[in-house]
Amino acid sequence: MVITLTDNAVNQVKEMMKEETENVRLRFGIKGGGCSGLSYSLGFDYDVNDELDMIDEINGIPVVIFKQDIPIIEGTTIDFKQNMMGGGFAIENPNAIVSCGCGSSFKAKDREGTPENC
Repeated sequence: MVITLTDNAVNQVKEMMKEETENVRLRFGIKGGGCSGLSYSLGFDYDVNDELDMIDEINGIPVVIFKQDIPIIEGTTIDFKQNMMGGGFAIENPNAIVSCGCGSSFKAKDREGTPENC
């Protein structure tokens, strides 16, 4: 398993999937940008490219990951945290060597990305 979803994240994703149509998958990956150079991408997707994507099922949730992103996100844990200000997904990536204070931007050893102003 490339990534781990906590029970809280699984429950939140399943709740959100109820608003989507059939055959939706959770897509997780990275993209360039953010103040540290790379940002996480987390959302729903209906399209899968068998050559470029890895498809897995994690705790009953179909997950799609761009194969190129696997070395940078392998071992990542996605959690959902609720507090008085609301809730949101928290991502803990052991491959991040620098993380932004906002928690959504990072730099990896093998891929720095392109930093932007926050």
